[in-house]
Amino acid sequence: MKVIIVKDNVEGGKEGYKLFADAKKNGATTFGLATGSTPITTYQEIIKSDLDFTDSISINLDEYVGLPEDSDQSYDYFMHENLFNAKPFKHSYLPNGRAADLEAEAKHYDQIIEDNPVDLQILGIGRNGHIGFNEPGTPADSTTHKVSLTQSTIDANARFFEHEEDVPRYAISMGLASIMKSKHILIEAYGEDKANAIKGMIEGPVTTDLPASVLQNHDNVTVIIDEAAASKLSNK
Repeated sequence: MKVIIVKDNVEGGKEGYKLFADAKKNGATTFGLATGSTPITTYQEIIKSDLDFTDSISINLDEYVGLPEDSDQSYDYFMHENLFNAKPFKHSYLPNGRAADLEAEAKHYDQIIEDNPVDLQILGIGRNGHIGFNEPGTPADSTTHKVSLTQSTIDANARFFEHEEDVPRYAISMGLASIMKSKHILIEAYGEDKANAIKGMIEGPVTTDLPASVLQNHDNVTVIIDEAAASKLSNK
C-alpha cells in the first residue's frame, strides 16, 4: 500500500483528483465510484477540472434497497448532485435497489463488472472497517449481494435522514471479491474516528472482522488519510 498523509480532506481531495487525472491520462475507461462524505472533496476537484468522462463508464459500489432513485437519500441522487450533473459519463451503473429479484440483480451487476473491468476504484471506510456495505463477517470471496446493515452503519447514516427509522435496513453492494478485481484502488479516510479502522486495515491481520484488511492482498492500493486518521499507525 502507498500511504499519503495530508493535512485535511481538502488537501486529500486534491491528491485524489491527481489519481483520477493520471488514470485518464493513462487510458483508464472505467471508474468505480463511492458515495458518502469522504469522496466529496475529490469529486469537487474533478468538477473544477477539465477532465472529460463522456467517453468513460462509472460503476458505483452500492445502493440502498427500497429507495426510489429520485429520493434525495438514494445514492443515484447523491451521485448526480455531487458529480454526474457536472461531469456526465457515457454510462453510469448503480445497483437497482428496487429490483423485484435482488439475487438476479446482484448477478446482473457482477456481469456488468466482468464486462467493464474497473481501472480505478475509490473507496471510503467505515468505523468498523467496512468498505462498500461489506460489514464485518463478510467473506473475502463475496460478490455483489444483498446486505443487512449493522446498527453502527445505520447509526452513522441516520444523520442524512429526518428520522432514524427512515434509514433503510438493507442495501445491495459489490462484494469484497468484486472490489478486489479493480486494477487500482484508492481509499480515503478523514478524522480520528477512522483511526482504528485505518490501523487495522494497514497494520493488522487480514481478517473478516475488519473487511478493509483484505486490501493488503491487492498489489495496487493508494491510501489517502489525514493526520487524525493516521494517528494510530505505528509507522507514519
